[in-house]
Amino acid sequence: MASPDNDWLIVGSGLFGSVFAHEMRKAGKKCLVLEKRSHLGGALHCPELHGIRVHRFGPHIVHTDDREIWEYLRRLVPMDPFVNSPLACHKGRIFNLPFNMNTFNQLWGVCKPEHALEVIEEQRAEYEEVEAVNLEQRALQIVGKDIFNMFIKGYTEKQWGRPASELPPQIIERVPLRFTYDNNYYDHRYQGIPEGGYDRLIEKLLKGVQVIRNVDYLKDRRKWTDLAERILFTGPIDAFFDHCLGELEYRSLRFEDERMEKTSFQGNAIVNYTEKEIPFTRIIEHKHFKRENNLDHTVITREYPQAYDRTREPYYPVNDERNNALYRRYQKLAYAESPNVTFGGRLGEYRYLDMDKTIERALRLSNDLLAGVPGGCSH
Repeated sequence: MASPDNDWLIVGSGLFGSVFAHEMRKAGKKCLVLEKRSHLGGALHCPELHGIRVHRFGPHIVHTDDREIWEYLRRLVPMDPFVNSPLACHKGRIFNLPFNMNTFNQLWGVCKPEHALEVIEEQRAEYEEVEAVNLEQRALQIVGKDIFNMFIKGYTEKQWGRPASELPPQIIERVPLRFTYDNNYYDHRYQGIPEGGYDRLIEKLLKGVQVIRNVDYLKDRRKWTDLAERILFTGPIDAFFDHCLGELEYRSLRFEDERMEKTSFQGNAIVNYTEKEIPFTRIIEHKHFKRENNLDHTVITREYPQAYDRTREPYYPVNDERNNALYRRYQKLAYAESPNVTFGGRLGEYRYLDMDKTIERALRLSNDLLAGVPGGCSH
């Protein structure tokens, strides 16, 4: 039997798959990338709409303290600095995020960090003896009742489609409380967006790599599998195994665009809507990602969370105890039955990953495999 034409078949052209393909090509490996959609880059896709570059599947901002990751990107594309300073709208009032002294002043009229801390500690004290077994209990221990009820409860329940009392406490562990007047959401040294959008970054990563779009690998896997020695699969791991152990749970999203004949709609790139009664979680006004955009119209996108089914795109893994246990069973199945397949990325590894961590894991996986480490980091 003739040897396959490619060293690697890479299923998915998102950030993980594209970085992996780039590194393998640099090492002299021949790669074939299959992309299910008509565009490259997965959820990073940034097309132009009415003269404005839009973040098609939600806003993505690189933020990291890892200089190597930042320089890796800068060697590929120039990075436009962008500091994310989202706002929260609650019953018509605007508050600063992350929760900082501006927020505390707006809530309680306090001006000094010590006074804000006194209010928060007084509210937290009521719950400190509780063993937090869900998100609601843990959030009350971290931020107290005012911040939880105004900003977290409704938004989180919309996002995940469950009461806060039924969500795992781990989801809320990263809530930042800042006792400074600083609206910079990410406490990271390097922050920005690729000049020209993420499509330009993906094009650079995949330069010299054969890519075929509009291909669903799982519908004709034997044909495509025979074309390569090994496979990197970045889609849902349960779908790869035809959901034979059961379905992992995800949350999906729906995006609704609107052009407006005004220079600005909300004066900020991202505004979260925290009330459960408002069906969308946030509005993105894309022109504010690029400050020199002086068009006399604007484009906004409303982001609606929705339940996932197989007709929709999976966005967020639901990493509760049941789903994590099921994922571990799929991992064992992968080791036993698919030794030539490596799973990577948000869906392949069933975990939420910031972009810097996605790049880091893709680099580590490619380095491990090139060095002969069995399975790499993601299998």
